[in-house]
Amino acid sequence: SMVTNCSIFCIHKAKGLPTGLDPTSWDLPQRVCTAAELKFYFESILRRGKKNYVRPNKNCNLSSWIDGCEPGWGCTADAGKEVDLQDAENFPSRTVDCQGCCPGFFCPRGLTCMIPCPLGAYCPQSTLNKTTGVCDPYNYQPPPGQPNHTCGGADRWSDVMSTDDVFCPAGYYCPSPILKIDCSSGFYCRKGSTIQTKCLSKGSCKPNSTTQDITIFGAMLVVALSLVLLIIYNFSDQLLTNREKKQAKSREAAVRLAKETVQARERWRSAKDVAKKHAAGLQTSLTRTFSRKKSLSSHESSKGGGVPHPPEQHRADHPSEESGEKNTGSPTAEVGGDKKKKGGKHAHTQSQIFQYAYGQIEKEKALEQNSNNLSLSGVVAMATDEDLRQRPRIEIAFKDITLTLKGSKKKLLRSVSGKLMPGRVAAVMGPSGAGKTTLLSAIAGKATGCATTGTILINGKQEPIRAYKKIIGFVPQDDIVHGNLTVQENLWFNARCRLPVEMSQAEKVLVVERVIESLGLQPVRDSMVGTVEKRGISGGQRKRVNVGLEMVMEPSVLILDEPTSGLDSASSLLLLRALRREAMEGVNISMVVHQPSYTLYNMFDDLILLAKGGMPVYHGPVKKVEEYFKGLGIVVPDRVNPPDYYIDILEGIVKLDTNAVNVKDLPLRWMLHNGYEVPRDMLQSSSGSESSLSGEAGGHAPQAEAKKSVLGELWGNLRDILGQKKDEYDYNKSSEDLSNRRTPGKLRQYKYYLGRCGKQRLRESSIQGVDFLILGLAGICLGTLAKVSDESFGALGYTYTVIAVSLLCMIGALRSFSLEKIHYWRERAAGMSSLAYFMSKDTIDHFNTIVKPIVYLSMFYFFNNPRSSIWENYVVLVAVVYCVTGIGYTFAIFFQPGSAQLWSALLPVVLTLFSNEQKDSVFANLCYTKWALEAFVIANAQRYSGVWLITRCGSLVKMGYDIDHKITCILVLAANGIVFRCIAFFCMVIFQKH
Repeated sequence: SMVTNCSIFCIHKAKGLPTGLDPTSWDLPQRVCTAAELKFYFESILRRGKKNYVRPNKNCNLSSWIDGCEPGWGCTADAGKEVDLQDAENFPSRTVDCQGCCPGFFCPRGLTCMIPCPLGAYCPQSTLNKTTGVCDPYNYQPPPGQPNHTCGGADRWSDVMSTDDVFCPAGYYCPSPILKIDCSSGFYCRKGSTIQTKCLSKGSCKPNSTTQDITIFGAMLVVALSLVLLIIYNFSDQLLTNREKKQAKSREAAVRLAKETVQARERWRSAKDVAKKHAAGLQTSLTRTFSRKKSLSSHESSKGGGVPHPPEQHRADHPSEESGEKNTGSPTAEVGGDKKKKGGKHAHTQSQIFQYAYGQIEKEKALEQNSNNLSLSGVVAMATDEDLRQRPRIEIAFKDITLTLKGSKKKLLRSVSGKLMPGRVAAVMGPSGAGKTTLLSAIAGKATGCATTGTILINGKQEPIRAYKKIIGFVPQDDIVHGNLTVQENLWFNARCRLPVEMSQAEKVLVVERVIESLGLQPVRDSMVGTVEKRGISGGQRKRVNVGLEMVMEPSVLILDEPTSGLDSASSLLLLRALRREAMEGVNISMVVHQPSYTLYNMFDDLILLAKGGMPVYHGPVKKVEEYFKGLGIVVPDRVNPPDYYIDILEGIVKLDTNAVNVKDLPLRWMLHNGYEVPRDMLQSSSGSESSLSGEAGGHAPQAEAKKSVLGELWGNLRDILGQKKDEYDYNKSSEDLSNRRTPGKLRQYKYYLGRCGKQRLRESSIQGVDFLILGLAGICLGTLAKVSDESFGALGYTYTVIAVSLLCMIGALRSFSLEKIHYWRERAAGMSSLAYFMSKDTIDHFNTIVKPIVYLSMFYFFNNPRSSIWENYVVLVAVVYCVTGIGYTFAIFFQPGSAQLWSALLPVVLTLFSNEQKDSVFANLCYTKWALEAFVIANAQRYSGVWLITRCGSLVKMGYDIDHKITCILVLAANGIVFRCIAFFCMVIFQKH
């Protein structure tokens, strides 16, 4: 390809004459090389490398060496022979009239023809330097002993590494091969230039400048980019702040209006009560004075006019009073309707929505006050209230539930039976290792990696609990809350993604505001939750936010894993009151509790008590637990909290009297008491067979299983992990839905995720700024140390660029997913879209894909000033950043954070070294670094032409690149980015935590 291109170029050049030549003074057609001679010369260049000789040929060989075979000399064709310049097969005979090569041409040693010098070359007639004996400006000497053999023209055109004799020197430009002109002030001329290039700043280029100093423009670009980013950040932050302030003002006004309305209504009710009492006293006095007949007539008159009417203004403010107590406390008349749902649907503005929400909240507060602090009568009153929302009721009954690890066959639960009723709050208690969390996970369908036996009935039907996951709330033990969002933003995001799509905006606001109010989060609603590094709300408030994330989706079943751990008694009481409020709407609530206070203990409806090994000891109403254990000879001492006493017994801390039942027989007694089927091994066990029961209570495998080999245990553990992965995948991909709740689709969830990610990134602007700063410093260092050279077309500098940008951008991409794995697992288990989550993260990261190349090039490009344009470099660098970001996603999702950072640092270096050493291997073509470096080099090499043609072709052949593959390289990089994003998404969906 190189030979063909060079031959065509030289033949085309031979059709015209260099500027300044007299066409009558030379028989050029007879002296210029034909296509066959050009092909012979360039093939010799490829074979010889840097050695300065041409293979023997028809005119110059061992038996015939005429003057025209010397460097800088040529001959004409033999007389009577016509020369066809297009002939690529026949080698013409040129042996007569040998003279020095004419200006604008070069005559290689070993050839007797002339080849036109390419554009960008300077080929003048040489002169003999008598001091050195060399023909200047070239490096050949005339043959000794031949005084008539003078210095001729140029002797060779080769790559710049071999010789740059014919290259137009830097600081000059050569419009023709025989004309060299000084570069003017305000312009610069690189080596091999045919025209002078204007400097961006005229004062920065003196006469004969070889390049321009454009560092100042890079600094200006950095300043401009920084200003744009600051404007975007401040504008977005100001927009969000103003929006939050506006919402806060509307909310405060709505709260104030709702409280004033309630106070005015209370004043009116008090006045009416006083009037009634006054009327009743007047009636009594009249009865004593007058006769029965007169008293009856006076009684009629007192009913008609004895009760004072409220002032007109007061009546105008409260028109709903005349309609009865039912409408008390609801400002929905101002929103557009009498009923709750109607008012919510007709509320459109922020003010109307908040007025509606807080009107309902104040009404519910009044109901709670009238219900005697949630006593039994109060519960009945609230549960039968017409305006109280009733959610779908789910009753969960389970019988003989036994959980066994699939590989190791360890039993986690043993024959657990019972029922969880809607509208009741059940507490699951027991010593550590009793399987409390395992039981609730099994009920919720989250017990992965286990073989489950027994029966679980949903509302009396044998249906999969996974089909109801949209209306099941599961609060994990760890506080999995986004620390860089406020309390309200965390709750509001969950509400929008998990509440029914047909629910109006006002109803959703009401749900969120009710949860914030009931959990006592009103003072910190606009505060950041905080992280380990950055302090936010307190630990107790964070725990309540963790519970509120599930309460805002209005579940029918709410399962909580140790929600009161780490809370003080006041916070625990506040949480239990909020949960009992949920139970009044028909929610089935169960929770794991450790050492509740006596007050909290009495607020539970049911108690599930487990012994070690996952065996039930009691399951029933809290009020009957002491009566049951008293029948077994276990009496709680005075001033001792019953749950603490029972757990101490099961732990073995408290020793029972000899008259009481043996602790190890408590599960058996419970099963016999309820008529449950008792496993055979438990029947054969007696209170004296301590070893057997203790083995079961500890959840250990039988003795035969304990003798398994180490290899067998490893295989069992591996099967456990694989089974867990499969169950987690089956749970998350289950498409059956019996909840009758239609949540927002993927597109709308993508919108919600996009807004959340945008806020998070704005609040992480300092981290982004550090990333940009490090990238800019890398550009300065590499731009200063790794200069883009003409000989290699900048291959070295671009190699370091690929490594540095890949490493820094890949590590930056790790933060998108590695820090939020547990948040994603929780949201995915709740039924949120994985695709919407992934796409929102990737969309926000496109900002870095666009900005980071600008930051780097503003330093590297303006320190180096390569021949390729900044736009060409930017396009390639965008493709590189897009590619490595996808690789970073894969590492962040598949590996732990430490391992992901190590892989991100090693991979670019290893792939670059391998692709440079093994250029033609299949694996090298799979390395993105090979395509990135090729795209950079080609973009730069395309700006080299004319005299650079041999250098360009030789370098690209040596590196294994193709000059026409620039678009292909960019497309391959983009395809790599897409493929690695698909791999990352696949890993995110398939792989879960251990």
